[in-house]
Amino acid sequence: MNERMRIGDLTERAGVTPRTVRYYESIGLLPPGEREGHGQHYYTEETLARLRKIDQLKKLGLSLEEIRDVIDLYFTDPSGVQPKQKVLAILRQHLAEVDQKVGALQQFRADLLVHIARFENWLEERENL
Repeated sequence: MNERMRIGDLTERAGVTPRTVRYYESIGLLPPGEREGHGQHYYTEETLARLRKIDQLKKLGLSLEEIRDVIDLYFTDPSGVQPKQKVLAILRQHLAEVDQKVGALQQFRADLLVHIARFENWLEERENL
């Protein structure tokens, strides 16, 4: 787990760009690479694992801010219980928000159908005059 790699190797293995790595470092999702010699940054296998976990959490629909709130738990809780509980709470909140939006859209659809019927009836009455 102590293999060190340059940013090019890291990004190739993780399937991200150097810009992504730098951005994630700037917002606290990744620790900064270790600087050595001529300013070259080196990264560890843990950084690679964090990048892969970030990708998995993004695919679940978590925002980068939400990921920032849980990512450390994946690397400090060997049981995996705490991070999964936290992610589950976030996913439940997302579901509640989606259900609310779906309800609002269903109401909007019903309102549209009423307005369409009203306009069609009005136009039909004018045609029959």
